[in-house]
Amino acid sequence: MQSLKSASVTNAVRSATRISQRAVSRKTRTLSTLNSSAITTLRPQTGRNVSRNPAIGLSATLFTSRTQHARHGSSSASSSEALQKTPLYDLHLAHGAQMVPFGGFHMPVQYKGLSVSASHAFTREHSSIFDVSHMVQRIFSGSGAREFLERVTPSDLASLGVHRSTLSVLLKADGSGGIVDDTILTKLAEDKFYVVTNAGCREKDNEYFDQELAKAKASGLEVNQEQLDGWGLVALQGPEAEAVLADALDGNTDLKQLYFGQSVYGKVKLDGGKTSAPLLISRGGYTGEDGFEISIPPSETVEVTEKLLHVGGAEKVQLAGLGARDSLRLEAGMCLYGHDLDETVSPVEAALSWIIPPNRRKADAGYYGAETINSQLTPKSKGGNGVVRRRVGFIVTGAPAREGAEIVAKGDPTTKLGRITSGCPSPSLGKNIAMGYIKDGQHKSGTEVEVLVRGKARPAVVTKMPFVPSKYYKSA
Repeated sequence: MQSLKSASVTNAVRSATRISQRAVSRKTRTLSTLNSSAITTLRPQTGRNVSRNPAIGLSATLFTSRTQHARHGSSSASSSEALQKTPLYDLHLAHGAQMVPFGGFHMPVQYKGLSVSASHAFTREHSSIFDVSHMVQRIFSGSGAREFLERVTPSDLASLGVHRSTLSVLLKADGSGGIVDDTILTKLAEDKFYVVTNAGCREKDNEYFDQELAKAKASGLEVNQEQLDGWGLVALQGPEAEAVLADALDGNTDLKQLYFGQSVYGKVKLDGGKTSAPLLISRGGYTGEDGFEISIPPSETVEVTEKLLHVGGAEKVQLAGLGARDSLRLEAGMCLYGHDLDETVSPVEAALSWIIPPNRRKADAGYYGAETINSQLTPKSKGGNGVVRRRVGFIVTGAPAREGAEIVAKGDPTTKLGRITSGCPSPSLGKNIAMGYIKDGQHKSGTEVEVLVRGKARPAVVTKMPFVPSKYYKSA
């Protein structure tokens, strides 16, 4: 969800991306020769309820952006001295992390002895732990909390079950339907909600919530906000994530009964016979794999993360950085704020209409931009306003298409159709994948177009997302 303007970051990720491209064809051999000792010792294209955060993701795309706001961190700090550290900063260094400025924090992009592509593949085949503690964790409570959140998002929180989560968006108050940020909303009680927003949008979101809370209180709503500053947030992702987490828990939490988009409080076994505080464990993530996001008090973040690494062992779980996170999320068809989403884009244009439940698909639904958004839901052919552009996926032949590359008509580069917003080589597919916005009518899967990469037209085909099938753990 974020963007960066640091030259050092650009170089680091471009270098990591070149390594990843070379590694795609030799993924198996790379994994079999990992230096385990250097590493060892945590939003979907379709579906109703999502637990990710929001969360929060890096190919070279992430570092060539046009804005300072993006999903999972944008760097607004002018110097390394201004950067914050997550609770896991020292742990990253101890495991050979290459650190970069991201979202105002020092964050790991990859780890010694493990290329971005190999880390990506390890996540798909085993499991990885991602530090996403830079994300902003908030609690909204009070008798008016639900009504407040239903005003600033299109979500139906009255019908959302307790300990259920949903992907949503914060909407501009001017009625335009523009997206201020994307977010995950989790209902902890009828009057209490856990909300995760993007690190790169922290200042903007804080101002937004301050203004909206003032309006809400002036109208008589009782609603309070608490930021969980300093708390840890780790994403444990991959097919072996459940086994790793189950071994770390105290035995009182049945993960087999915890499905995608649900959450539960559980305790992790710590050294000396102790257990952790109750941790909010949400099933979901930003990779398309089964997995969990775990919110942890500041004093226990390191110990809990080390326990996950220890019980899993190097064969089941590794630390992973922003490089792998971005290629994983792109394969999963997930948006990065500031690149694939911004304040000029509506949920309908962004192919996120599915986050708007049926009972809120009306002009008087009561959330910001409801009239605009609902007119867009109905195409022009059926009397609505429709949209002029849509977010879609692409398979690109030749060089990978990066953010900003123009999409043009096949055989006619003078006919502009849209622009790429994210792109990278797919380690899983061995192909170049991208997403972007294309003119309505040209958005159907299979449509052949061209993308201008470094001035040369490259063949591309509009492709359904996710590029790689999702593997969420859902009830039958």
